[in-house]
Amino acid sequence: MLGMRGLPSTDPQGLSPEVAALIAQLQQQVQDQAQQLAERDAQLLRKDREIALREAKIEKIQFELARLKRWTYGVKSEAMNADQRRLFEETLAEDEAALQAQLERLRREAEAAAAAAGTKPKAPPRKPRRNALPEHLRRVEHRHEPDSTDCQEPGCGRPMKRIGEDVTERLDIVPAEFFVHRHIYGKWACRHCQVLKQAPSVPEIVEGGIAASGFLAHTAISRFVDHLPYYRQESINARSRVHTPRSTLAAGTGQVGAALEPLYDLHKHFVLACAVLHADETPVALLDPGAGKTRRAYMWAYARSWHDAVPGVIYDFCRGRGTQYPVAFLNGDDRLGLRRWTGTLLTDRYGAYDTVADPQHYPGRISAACAAHARRNFDELTHDGTSPIGLDALRRFARIYEVEGELKGLRDDERRAQRQRLAKPLWEELQQWLSLERRLVPDGGAAAKAIDYTLGHWVALTRHLEDGAVAIDNNHLERQIKPWAMGRKAWQFVGSELAGQRAAIIMSLVQSARLNGHDPWAYLRDVLERLPTLPYSRLEELLPHRWTSPLT
Repeated sequence: MLGMRGLPSTDPQGLSPEVAALIAQLQQQVQDQAQQLAERDAQLLRKDREIALREAKIEKIQFELARLKRWTYGVKSEAMNADQRRLFEETLAEDEAALQAQLERLRREAEAAAAAAGTKPKAPPRKPRRNALPEHLRRVEHRHEPDSTDCQEPGCGRPMKRIGEDVTERLDIVPAEFFVHRHIYGKWACRHCQVLKQAPSVPEIVEGGIAASGFLAHTAISRFVDHLPYYRQESINARSRVHTPRSTLAAGTGQVGAALEPLYDLHKHFVLACAVLHADETPVALLDPGAGKTRRAYMWAYARSWHDAVPGVIYDFCRGRGTQYPVAFLNGDDRLGLRRWTGTLLTDRYGAYDTVADPQHYPGRISAACAAHARRNFDELTHDGTSPIGLDALRRFARIYEVEGELKGLRDDERRAQRQRLAKPLWEELQQWLSLERRLVPDGGAAAKAIDYTLGHWVALTRHLEDGAVAIDNNHLERQIKPWAMGRKAWQFVGSELAGQRAAIIMSLVQSARLNGHDPWAYLRDVLERLPTLPYSRLEELLPHRWTSPLT
C-alpha cells in the first residue's frame, strides 16, 4: 500500500491545466445543482400550499355535491331513508325465503338418504314461531281425515277414537271483485183512483251514472292513497273484464271532490281550532297548457299538534310559495264563521313563516322552530366521518331526544315541568358548547353555518320548553307530506288548479282518517253513501275524528 507521501499533490497550482479546468467545471455544476435544488424546494413548497388550498376547495365542493344529491335523489332523513330501508327489507325477505326453501330441500334429501341407509337422521332445528293471522279475516276450512279410521295394525281392525286435531293456516287472496247493485222499484197502481205509487230512488253522489259509492271510493283511494293514475286503474279493471274508461274514472272523482267540499270546510274549522299548529309546504308540478309545459305550484299542509289527543291534517293547494298563501289560510273565513287563527306555529325557518307568525302584525301568534332541521345540519357534517363537531353535536341532540321520547304520554303541563327539569339543562349545555366552538371554526364553512343556524334561531328552537303542547320538531307534519312526494312520482303533475284543490280536499279527509286509525276506503265509502241524505246540521258526524264504522 502506498503511503500518504506517495500521493500526488492536490494543490491547484501544481495541477495540469486540463485537470484544473475539470475541477472548476465540476465545482460550477455542484453550485448549479444546489441552486436548482433550492429553486425546486421553493417550488415544491409553493405547490404544497396550492395543493392544500385545492384540496380544501375540493372537500367543500364534494360536501355540497353530496348534500345536493341527498336532497335530489333521497328523502331528507339522517338514517337509511324509507325507500332504501323498504328495498333492503324486501330483498332480505326474498333471500331468506329462498335460502329456507333450499335448506328444506336439502334436509328432505338427507332424510331420504338416511332412511335408505337405515340410519336415524339428525333432528331438524325448531321452526321459529310465527304471528297468528288476523282474526277478522274470513276462514275457509278444509277438513282432512284418513281414508279409513280403523286400526291398520295386524290382527286389530278396531275403530279408532279421535283425540284431537292439528290446525295450520295459510294466507290467500281473491282479487278485487266487481259486482252490480240492482235496485228494483216496484210499481203499485190503484185501478179505481188511477194512482201510481213507487218508492223514491236511492240518492247517489253521481246521479244517473253507473258508479256506486264503493266504486267511487275505490277509484279515489287508488288515485290519492295508492297513487295509481287513471290509465293504470283502467287497465287493472280490464283484467276483471270491466271497461272503465279513464274519462269516466276522472269524472267520478271530480264529483266526489265537489261533494266533499262542505265536509272539507268543517274539517278546516276543526284543524284551526288547535292552539298549536305544524306547517310546511312541498312543490307539485302544475300543468300549464298555454306554455306546453309544467310550472311549480305548492301544496301547503297544516296539522294539529303532535301532542294533541285528536289528530288532524289539512292541505291547501296554491299556485306559489309566497307569504300571502299561509297568511290567507290562517286569517279566517267569514263564510265559515272562522276567526283569525292565533297560537304557536311550528315550522322550519323558511322566511315566509316569519311574516305569518310576526306578533306585531298578528298578535297572539308565536313562532317555534324545528329541532330536527338544526340537527340535520350537523348530521351533514358527519357523512365523510371527519367532523368531530358534527359527531359531538349529534350525541348531544341524541340525549335531548332521549328525554323527549320519555315524555310522550304525559299531559301538557306535566311534559312542560319535566322538560324544565330534564331537557332545559341539556339545551343550555348545548348552547354554551356551540358558542365556544364557533370561535374556533372559520367563517364560511359548513360547521360555521350549522352553528350559526342553531344559535340564530335559539329562542324558536327552545319554544317547546315553555309550552308542553309544542312538539320538539316538525317531523309529524313531514310524515303527512310524504304521500305527496310519493304521488308526484306516479302522476307526475296536477292537470289544473281545480284538480289541485280537489286533491287537497280528498287527501285532507283521507289522510286524517288514517291518522285516526280508520281504513281509508271504508271511511270514504260510508261518507259518500251517507252524504246525499245527511242534513247539514249532522255533517260533523262524518268528520274523520268523529266518524265511526257502521260495522262496529
